[in-house]
Amino acid sequence: MKYPCLVIDHDDTLVNSTATVHFPAFQAFMSEKRPQIQMTLEEYFALNFEPGVIPLFRDICGLNEKEMQEEQDFWFEFVKDRIPTAFPGMREILWQHKNRGGLICVVSHSFEEYIRRDYAHNDLPDPDLVFGWDLAPELRKPAPWSLYEIEKRYDLRPSQLLMLDDLKPGYDMARAAGVAFAAAGWSNDVPEIVGFMRSRCDWYFKTVEEFGRWFLS
Repeated sequence: MKYPCLVIDHDDTLVNSTATVHFPAFQAFMSEKRPQIQMTLEEYFALNFEPGVIPLFRDICGLNEKEMQEEQDFWFEFVKDRIPTAFPGMREILWQHKNRGGLICVVSHSFEEYIRRDYAHNDLPDPDLVFGWDLAPELRKPAPWSLYEIEKRYDLRPSQLLMLDDLKPGYDMARAAGVAFAAAGWSNDVPEIVGFMRSRCDWYFKTVEEFGRWFLS
């Protein structure tokens, strides 16, 4: 195996969730709280990339702490019955990696409960570890804490991990921990994201098929 441990992001890397779940949830919440906030899906992708989800809600949308909690509660209700679908080909990649004895660890800004639900619904192998939004803020991605925990738990070196993610927080986390980074480019064509990822990351894959061919070879 190229990398015994695949550390994988969830939203828009494994499952097609921003376009089908998270952006509609954002639009629905903002229509109630900040109807003047109008944003395209491309703009939403770009702002989640940089400066990130917290500055997006706090600084750009102007939500206070109470409203930030209300947004999270709204999102919880919204996603309960809306389960995103895994990108075609990801199921086969994860199962082949798992069947070879590889580890699958998830580091995401989603919640562990919904990550595990999505894996089960899409007939994916159970992740070995999940580090989600449930963590204390200072431990969440882009902090490298999750990668250090994976290494410690399984006695791995940084060179044995590969981080697969579609956004900058994952890249920042991998760089901070000295872990190789592969960019998942199949969820969007936002120029700012594509340009950054192509120029900075160790590998950039535009399709799931390209990633699978490389990763499993």
